[in-house]
Amino acid sequence: MPLWKLHGNGRTIEAGAVVRPDERLSWSATVAIGLQHVVAMFGATFLVPTLTGFPVSTTLLFSGLGTLIFLLITKNQLPSYLGSSFAFIAPITAAVAAGGTGSALAGVVAVGVLLAVVGLVVQFAGLRWVDALMPPVVAGAIVALIGFNLAPTAWSNFQLDPVTATITLVAIILFAVLFRGFLGRISIFLGVAVGFIWAAFTGSFDVPNALRGGKTPAELIAEAPWVGLPHFQLPDFVEPGTWSTIAMFLPVVLVLIAENVGHVRGVATMTEDPSINKHTGRALIADGVATTIAGGFGGSGTTTYGENIGVMAATRVYSTAVYWVAGLFAILLAFSPKVGEVFNSIPAGVLGGATTALYGLIGIIGIKIWVDSRVDFSRPVNQYTAAVSLVIGIAGFSMQLGDFAFGGIVLGTVAALLIYHLGNLIARARKTGADDPKPLEPVGPLGGDPA
Repeated sequence: MPLWKLHGNGRTIEAGAVVRPDERLSWSATVAIGLQHVVAMFGATFLVPTLTGFPVSTTLLFSGLGTLIFLLITKNQLPSYLGSSFAFIAPITAAVAAGGTGSALAGVVAVGVLLAVVGLVVQFAGLRWVDALMPPVVAGAIVALIGFNLAPTAWSNFQLDPVTATITLVAIILFAVLFRGFLGRISIFLGVAVGFIWAAFTGSFDVPNALRGGKTPAELIAEAPWVGLPHFQLPDFVEPGTWSTIAMFLPVVLVLIAENVGHVRGVATMTEDPSINKHTGRALIADGVATTIAGGFGGSGTTTYGENIGVMAATRVYSTAVYWVAGLFAILLAFSPKVGEVFNSIPAGVLGGATTALYGLIGIIGIKIWVDSRVDFSRPVNQYTAAVSLVIGIAGFSMQLGDFAFGGIVLGTVAALLIYHLGNLIARARKTGADDPKPLEPVGPLGGDPA
């Protein structure tokens, strides 16, 4: 595993140059940029456990630990931060309702193991089979339906406090369009902070929490110690409903594959180093291992973060050294119960405003895959692949087969795969316009400054 060599004088970056993964700036600059990566990932990473009911500190711990594992498995040559994946929100929420937190953690573990297996196959067999199974029209549909399937959850929180939710949503949008660079890229985090402050000044912190001993959020924050151990919990593979809920998690594997492949290709493009693509298999293995460990002890699943790609693009620093700093700092924050209690106290209205934007952005990432890949929607097979799967996901279709319950994400994913592949077989046989599969294009970061 290579050590970092100093880039130039360690303080400046020449015009057109980048700090490569095996380079670093001065340690003071490296630490500062590493902390910036923590801030960039924080807004989205803490929202996943907040929305799913998982412990924030535990998820943050395995986010930081997962980042370090990722760096080790990729031989310290692929810069990435592993934050909480939003693709897990819907299946975790459904699994907790059906079989409890233990069943949800079993689903997270199952996704991690399967993703690691896929990574091993990619490492030895290459990426072509992934491109064939999940071309852009299918990948985009799956990512989009996961985001849009969550829309009812956003509305349920929004309507509990419409004023606070609206203020939060407006603040997020204003920060995104008013500011350039880093502030624009953390607009969600800043918008949540605005909504949090508004809610605090309008009495939300004076409302007792019946589930927390009748204490107010302010009292719970004040009583929480500054230092303490995160809460750990083991997955439950014995619960009768666990194996039926695991099926809801399987489409998440496809999303994580798309995100990891897009991340690797994005970094290779930005650093102008095609050799980075050879680490794709290792990236999938690393994310799989990190997700498995997180699910095994009470944390949420992880994925490579577009927010941090935005920071790299803005700073032109791709040094893996800054990610060691970010990972270690996230681990330190995880051992502060007071920090976790602050996030647990976020009012429902704030969550409603933030998730209205976030869930929509997940859907837009899927549409961006279509745009970047120039998907030809004049072909019927592409039209119906996208149309049917999205309606299934948005409407929340469900199906019960014996003890197995399948929700909109599972059914929409199956529909996208079957319509595309079976439709193409028929279209080629009948010469009615089959789609010509294309390689999966990089999924770049949303937001940021225009080129």
